[in-house]
Amino acid sequence: MNTDELKLDIIKRITSLKESYIIEEIKNFLDFELDEGVYQLSDAQRKRLTEAKTDKVLTEAEANGEIEKWLKEK
Repeated sequence: MNTDELKLDIIKRITSLKESYIIEEIKNFLDFELDEGVYQLSDAQRKRLTEAKTDKVLTEAEANGEIEKWLKEK
């Protein structure tokens, strides 16, 4: 399929959707993909990036252990 055919197929499929949550997800995806603004990181995200850059990260085993602990608390 060429680009025009793909667009028409997507339009056809979207117009036949009954589930509003799927349409909302498509809109959210397009809004995110087409946004040309600069993404702003939160302080927590900036901190995690700094930690990752300085190799302050968890091993896979440590991460799995924390996940297991978190799941048991839920």
